[in-house]
This record gives sequence, structure tokens and C-alpha cells, in this order.
Amino acid sequence: MSFRDFKVNQKASGLAMEIFEVSKCFPKEERYPLTDQTRRSSRSVCVNFAEGYRKRRYEKHFLAKVSDSGMENAETQSWLEFALACKYIDQETFDKLQSESVEVGKLLGFMIRNPKRFT
Repeated sequence: MSFRDFKVNQKASGLAMEIFEVSKCFPKEERYPLTDQTRRSSRSVCVNFAEGYRKRRYEKHFLAKVSDSGMENAETQSWLEFALACKYIDQETFDKLQSESVEVGKLLGFMIRNPKRFT
């Protein structure tokens, strides 16, 4: 089994790609402050999970990386709030992306609460 087979990775990857597409229309002056940061944090959810899965035989390492994934997911939610406040995305898009991010967070939380099932 690969980290790619996990629902959390599939959902987080899908969300990162949706954010990539949505953020293409952010203003040029937001290239680093908002666009790059939002893309980076959403991608980091997947990357941290992949790193943790690779070291899953070490429970503490696995938990630390899954926790990092959760922190990056929360950061992504914060950046999306700024995008909404700046009117770079509409409420419907925000709600959809936030809902998907919340689902990713729940899956990560389950893994943190039940590490033995994954290590």
C-alpha cells in the first residue's frame, strides 16, 4: 500500500489542485503573500503525510508528520479566509474549499487518535 492510496491523501491532493486553479485569478500583487502561501500550505498537507507514511514504523515520527499535515491544513483555511475577505473568491467557492479542508482535518484527526491502525 502506498500513501497515495489513503483517502486523506487523495482528498488533500484534490483540494490542493482546486486551490491551484482558483488562485490563478488572484491579483498579481498577491503573488507571494497570498497565492504562493495558499498553494504551499495546501500542498504541504500531502507532502507531510507522505513523509510520515514513509516512516510509519516509528509511531512518534508518524504522529509528528500527521500533526504537521493538520497544521498546514489549518494554515490553508486561514489563507482562504483572507482570499474571501479580499474578495478574490466568492462565498460559494470559499464554503466548498473550507468544507473539503475540514474533511481532510477530520481524517487527519482520526489518524492522530488511532495511530496503531496506520503504523
